[in-house]
Amino acid sequence: MNHSLTAELWDGTTARGTVTLDWTVDGVDGTISGLRPADGGTTASALPASALPAGLSIIPGLIDTHVHLVGHAGHGTADFLTWPLTTRPEEQTLHGLANARAALRGGVTTLRDLSADDIQFSLRRALEQGVVEGPRLQAHGMVSMTAGHGDLFIPPAFPLRKPVADGPDECRKLVRHWARAGADGIKIATSGGVLSVGDKSAWRNYTAPEIDAIVDEAHALGLRVAAHAHTEAGIDAAIWHEVDSIEHGTLLSASQAGRIVGLGITVAPTLLINDRIAAGRAGVSAEQAEKAADLVALRDSRMREAADLGVDFVLGTDANGHHVDFGDQMEEVRLMAATFGWSPARALESATSRAAQAIGEEGRLGTLAPGAAADFLVMEGRPWQDLAELDTSRIVAVVSRGRVVAGALPGA
Repeated sequence: MNHSLTAELWDGTTARGTVTLDWTVDGVDGTISGLRPADGGTTASALPASALPAGLSIIPGLIDTHVHLVGHAGHGTADFLTWPLTTRPEEQTLHGLANARAALRGGVTTLRDLSADDIQFSLRRALEQGVVEGPRLQAHGMVSMTAGHGDLFIPPAFPLRKPVADGPDECRKLVRHWARAGADGIKIATSGGVLSVGDKSAWRNYTAPEIDAIVDEAHALGLRVAAHAHTEAGIDAAIWHEVDSIEHGTLLSASQAGRIVGLGITVAPTLLINDRIAAGRAGVSAEQAEKAADLVALRDSRMREAADLGVDFVLGTDANGHHVDFGDQMEEVRLMAATFGWSPARALESATSRAAQAIGEEGRLGTLAPGAAADFLVMEGRPWQDLAELDTSRIVAVVSRGRVVAGALPGA
């Protein structure tokens, strides 16, 4: 089925003025078939275009490169650490779908889950097959060491622990396990964390031979590697082993910035969650707040310098439905712009075309061009000119896979 819409359009990098966007829905997916001058009439692949009222515009759907879908999505609150341990996987899947759909209503048409297992892999397949409606999803399996950042989310007495790997051979085996299960990539930690229990951000996670085995095996299997790293030492390890993305990168130094730019590594700064934890919000413990506050105290000036040196920061919120909601992504983009001194257009690129490149989907996602996915938002205003207009309250319609999934297309 063919569709057309005329409006002012920003394509992921460039304001195109008023154009007609043509797209086709075939089966469970939608693809952009053309962009043409607004007065260009119909084409063989397009119906007569409906024109959006003045003051509305079209931008690509946002891409969040760092989320954790499995979290309590119901009414009330649940403990962040224990809820996943006391809730059956079947039930967790439904909560994960609810979180994904909340993100979609908030203008996020693609998510990347960075601590995935069979729950997220199954959910991704159901989304791809059109069994359920929701955003596009990538899912990375976690490779963590015993007593590492991922392992320390689990209370000591709990008997059912997520798989861990120690030593190069076991690390390779766990990468292969996730590849067989259907992972799109691998997540590792090269430093300690903030929300995990009992560790310090400065703790080393994995030795050089272990990291080398993980990255080598993942890349041999065509899987990208995302590295959780807060400290300079953790960032150094990620750079040395040439991971594909650094998650957090909180204490990134100027010298590291140059190496990151040279290697083309992207960084998801996850500003909002660390600010909220440092402020003691969302029921965090005193230990968690103190760890975050120590990091945040040095973060902004370092990251601003790194941005000035050309580090490719992209949207990654660490959304989990507890500290950061699925729907807070536009707030994160606005905070990134304020922290890095970006123009509205550069900030919007971080959540669209640049984020797509970070997950290996450049040219297909995060852009509005012939052959790209028909994932876009209709917004009040021109958010590429004024980031105050990049707000969920100004979303008129969300189109995902070529279909309207939230709001409505005026006049269509």
